[in-house]
Amino acid sequence: MAERFVGAGWSSTSGSSCESYEVEASWCRIEVDPTDEGTLLNGVVDPQRFEDLAALLTRFGLLFSLELYGDDAELLREIEAGTP
Repeated sequence: MAERFVGAGWSSTSGSSCESYEVEASWCRIEVDPTDEGTLLNGVVDPQRFEDLAALLTRFGLLFSLELYGDDAELLREIEAGTP
């Protein structure tokens, strides 16, 4: 999956575990971890670009669920399977 992000202009580096990696753009930084159920994305995104991240994952052809939390840990927005 890192290749897809890099192809879209993002940078990629090794993550916190031997199987994970980080991808980053000026407005978003996420760690990508393979799991038994699929892939976990965890990180920070500019709230004004939340829909842009969903659009990118949709363009990659991925099924996903994104959650955006505020500083107080309150769920602010959720997008599932590329349907904003």
